[in-house]
Amino acid sequence: MRILILCTGNSCRSQMAHGFLQSFDPQIRVCSAGTEASGVLNPRAVAVMKEVGVDISHHTSDSVDHYLGEEWDYVITVCGGANEACPAFLGKVRHRLHIGFDDPSHATGTEDFIWGEFRRVRDEIKSAFYQFYSEHLKKD
Repeated sequence: MRILILCTGNSCRSQMAHGFLQSFDPQIRVCSAGTEASGVLNPRAVAVMKEVGVDISHHTSDSVDHYLGEEWDYVITVCGGANEACPAFLGKVRHRLHIGFDDPSHATGTEDFIWGEFRRVRDEIKSAFYQFYSEHLKKD
């Protein structure tokens, strides 16, 4: 099973989804990429994932260009920007899905509010991707 998760910057939401999906089943090949990859992970995303026991600190923020032409079972976009600007994949893509989330990196306000937004989005991503995993990938 090969799954590519796309976002705009590949620094936050797609990285969290990648981490959770890989934690549900290490046998699944999960990659994440961005249409405008930032090149670095958001430190808050790394920290809130660590809080729930998922280490994404070793992930890299990659351009979607690295994955064009490959075959994927699922290509999943997690933000509106990537969903609208999703490139044409030259390889075979069996299923395209969009599971959208707010971008916590755009949150403004107090430190407590910003951290709360990262935790809220993290928890939404975990829930949505566990549902996806259970319905489409989990072997009974």
